[in-house]
Amino acid sequence: MATLSSNSFRTLGNSDLKLTPIGFGAWAIGGGNWDFGWGAQDDAASIEAVHAALDMGINWIDTAAVYGLGHSEEIVGRAVKGLAERPLIFTKCSMRWDAERKIYRSLKAASVAEELDNSLRRLDVETIDLYQIHWPNPEDEIEEGWAEMARQQKAGKIRWIGVSNFNVTQMKRAQAIAPITSLQPPYSMLRPAVEHEILPYCQEQGIGVINYSPMVSGLLTGKMTPQRVAAMPADDWRRKAVEFNEPRLSRNLRLVELLREIGSKHGVEPGVVAVAWTLHHPAITAAIVGGRSEEQVKELAPALRLRLNDEEFAKIGAFLAANPV
Repeated sequence: MATLSSNSFRTLGNSDLKLTPIGFGAWAIGGGNWDFGWGAQDDAASIEAVHAALDMGINWIDTAAVYGLGHSEEIVGRAVKGLAERPLIFTKCSMRWDAERKIYRSLKAASVAEELDNSLRRLDVETIDLYQIHWPNPEDEIEEGWAEMARQQKAGKIRWIGVSNFNVTQMKRAQAIAPITSLQPPYSMLRPAVEHEILPYCQEQGIGVINYSPMVSGLLTGKMTPQRVAAMPADDWRRKAVEFNEPRLSRNLRLVELLREIGSKHGVEPGVVAVAWTLHHPAITAAIVGGRSEEQVKELAPALRLRLNDEEFAKIGAFLAANPV
């Protein structure tokens, strides 16, 4: 495992968790054949990707029960089993599925407790380091679900509890019951909406933030082309995503060329610059970076250390202002 300097680690909110600036995102390794899948995925390649991330110094993995309908958690569990130094493992509840693989939502106390036990079993761990409500749905069950999270934390099955995709009003409702350690929102140069209210609130409240999709699900990696988008398998959810379709796709690929220009001066790929852009915001504790292969993970290793200077950050800002969606 690579060694990072002590000042490279960031404390997550009110917890004792010390995170590397990026973590391994395990959404895509859940594979295909579900509503939000990325297409078929080789499990051996997934495990190699996880090990590559750990070898380069990343110390946390973010997954969710729903990723691959349990499969991502199983793969993460296999990848970390027997390691002398186990990474921190974060997962999520609230999105469930039935026997026909149809997804439904629940934050009922009994459902949260059942999901937690299932995640512990699939991950093959006794305690989850950070357990998060994946989405605030059904909204009228937020209080019941959050209260159960707090109970399970006191019972020792969870070390810290957080939320994902919550707005400020929803966070306040949860805080009336128990403190929030972290928020996981989407945040990237193409999805900056949380800058206006949500990130300032997290800073004010001391809530850690781990953002997802800093490279917009692979769009800003520098590997995407119109031909590659057109050739995506039918069960890849990105085929229908607005940023992967015209008229936005052409604009987004022009942005990638700017990221490539900036990255070339540092010897890094455009995706590394995209991640660094999100880490430039003082509210962001760390960013989730996904990878489906050892090669992809290694290309993103410089994101552990690269930071944009003010001139580079401003150059990206100027492009975004001149080319609004």
